[in-house]
Amino acid sequence: MTDLSAPMKPHAMDMHSHSPGVVLRSLIIGLTAFLTVVDLFATQAILPSLTRHYNVTPAAMGFAVNASTMGMALAGLVVGFLSPHIDRRLGILLSLVLLAVPTTLLASAPDLTVFTALRVLQGLCMASAFALTLAYLGEQCSSMDAGGAFAAYITGNVASNLIGRLVSAAVVDALGLASNFYFFALLNLAGAVLVYFTIPRVRSMHTISTTQSPFAATVTHWRSPSLRAAFAIGFCILFAFIGTFTFVNFVLVRAPLSLGRMDLGFVYFVFAPSVITTMFAGKAVARFGTPPVIWAALAVAAVGLPLMLSSHLPHVLIGMVLVGVGTFFAQASATGFVGQAAHDNRGVASGTYLACYFFGGMVGSAVLGQLFDRFDWSACVAGVGASLAIAAWLTTQLKLPTIGETPMMPATTAD
Repeated sequence: MTDLSAPMKPHAMDMHSHSPGVVLRSLIIGLTAFLTVVDLFATQAILPSLTRHYNVTPAAMGFAVNASTMGMALAGLVVGFLSPHIDRRLGILLSLVLLAVPTTLLASAPDLTVFTALRVLQGLCMASAFALTLAYLGEQCSSMDAGGAFAAYITGNVASNLIGRLVSAAVVDALGLASNFYFFALLNLAGAVLVYFTIPRVRSMHTISTTQSPFAATVTHWRSPSLRAAFAIGFCILFAFIGTFTFVNFVLVRAPLSLGRMDLGFVYFVFAPSVITTMFAGKAVARFGTPPVIWAALAVAAVGLPLMLSSHLPHVLIGMVLVGVGTFFAQASATGFVGQAAHDNRGVASGTYLACYFFGGMVGSAVLGQLFDRFDWSACVAGVGASLAIAAWLTTQLKLPTIGETPMMPATTAD
């Protein structure tokens, strides 16, 4: 989501000196990612329960739950601008500790307005920890170790989509809504503890200089047709993802599918294939190029859309698998492109991409929620399809400038 493909600094520290082994290190990095963003989409699995609890429409509840993307968009911009001046370890620790506060307060949110505000605060904390962790890995991993480190982090991120939803559904089914948020607050604190004991204090990387101020770099990035297209593709990808995996919950619990709360949690094993396939995005881009890979990924997602209109659960589940695989794969590829296309101030470019990506999620929850409420699921799916089509058209604008060095690709070297 941020600068996953930035080349490693030649003076970066070898992360092997801080970990007993590659497997253990990868496990720790993946678990850190999981505990950082597990709150983001886990609440989607209990949307029907929350809708009944607050007595609101699916569109209103969907927007409130996805308001975290608003906070993540804001945090992406702020962290991108201030990243050179923020101590990585301290910033990650504070972000995760503070994340537990709004998570705990969600258990007793009296109305939808308060619930929405707390979700925004969650997003601010999650995105800050997420972006700073990626910056830390980019600075402290040797170029040899970078591929495994970033691949582990992205895998933990994707896994949180599966396990977070499953755990949330299970806790609510067994202990109720309030207990769900208390449990996730404990997970946030567990993430802070993990970071405290596994991320060492290191020398500041502030000596890394750039040729532009963050504001000037932002203007330069927006003047690039390729980067503008990449930012817009990120917007479209989460627009489609949010629209699919927010409102499909309401389809799954009503007739003719009529799934229970725990059954709804198990449905999210549809993300399991994405955990595996996303790690191959870098290899695919290295072999075929970014535009063909994104087109193929978007096509996979588009094939899944009509299947989700079926009244048969296996067809719906296959459709969800395809949309998940396609959108995650396209996201990994687009993120890598941003790191390649931005020659300077990659942190600012990554923050801008992150902001656009999550802003797309916020807009998607609002627009597609209205389509769902007014015209039902088929209109929502059509809106998702339109977003994928726009992203495919924008992909034609992705062209890398000719430069002397070969940038690193996601998943193979820096995913």
